[in-house]
Amino acid sequence: MMKRLAGLLLTTLLLLCALPAAAQNNAQIAEQKRVIAELEKKIAAQEQEISKLRKSRSSNEERVRQLAQQINSRTQLLDATEREASQLRDEIARKDSVAGDLATRLERDRTQYAEMVREAYRNYRHNNYLTYLFSSRDFADVARRLANLRVVASLREQKLRDIRALSVQVRTEQEELSRRKESLDSVSRRITAQREKLERDTRNARASISSLSKREKAALQRKVAQEQELDAAIDALRKLTKGNKEGASFSARTSGLLLPVVGGRVKRYKENMAEITGPKGARVISIYEGKVVEVKRNRITDKYDVFVAHGEYITSYANLGTICVEKGQKVAKNEALGTIGSSVNIENMQTEYRLVFGIYPPDPKQKMSAANCFKR
Repeated sequence: MMKRLAGLLLTTLLLLCALPAAAQNNAQIAEQKRVIAELEKKIAAQEQEISKLRKSRSSNEERVRQLAQQINSRTQLLDATEREASQLRDEIARKDSVAGDLATRLERDRTQYAEMVREAYRNYRHNNYLTYLFSSRDFADVARRLANLRVVASLREQKLRDIRALSVQVRTEQEELSRRKESLDSVSRRITAQREKLERDTRNARASISSLSKREKAALQRKVAQEQELDAAIDALRKLTKGNKEGASFSARTSGLLLPVVGGRVKRYKENMAEITGPKGARVISIYEGKVVEVKRNRITDKYDVFVAHGEYITSYANLGTICVEKGQKVAKNEALGTIGSSVNIENMQTEYRLVFGIYPPDPKQKMSAANCFKR
């Protein structure tokens, strides 16, 4: 009796523990679908804009710029769809485990019930119930033994109810598992289609940029760079860092720090800024302890910019694909801020994953080289 109750309690606890994880995963999948829908809408609008541009020489530069943005949006969509596929795989694995555990318990309950029925039949055939009752010492003992027989019969009935309930649970989990697998197949097909469209967009962009002169390419490169201009934001943020104590030990002489992209490498230094490329999904970390003074979403690139104050110094991390911090949050040295975002190299129209890092001293007249922070 106690073993049966313990088994029921354990199963209930396991199912209750699984419910929050399932709800969280379902919420993540729903959020990912919302992100994908927004990206698909944005890409459709970009395609309409590109089709409206005339093929004359005067509009070719703008068309290349629009194509570069579309490639970037397409890459984001592909990344988001792959994340949805990953979440579905996790959910399928969880559902498969739950369904397997329930099926195992169902088989065990069926085996136990079969043994209980066989034992009851043997006792019935050999009049063991009567022998059990007639061997009582007195009427009180008879009543106690009758109660025991009723408990055994009740246990058989409960075991049968458990089997019926478990059968429904197993069927429900297996049906949900089947639906999740169908969803994963659909998402996998979308990933393949998006890759093909990305390759098409890249071919079109390369064909367009090949017709531009060196001067036009340089002008276009400057135009794209200006979209990530951070100086105006830094001027406003300097006012917020006055008197900041978090990471106040940072100075212009601080060096030997890790690159803000895990597994990244510096593509180019430009005074107080550095372009750092890294693998897809690479973590972006704060180079020093401090406080997040601002988190912005770039309206053109749709990526995130994070600004961290170290004392009255500010470091900027532009072009993050995802973030895991918020304004006002204290961060430790090498703590994650988010993940690196995609970007399109205008020179060859290749998608790369890039972070634009900047460092700004309290005095705007003071120049500080980003390269010095990482010298060892």
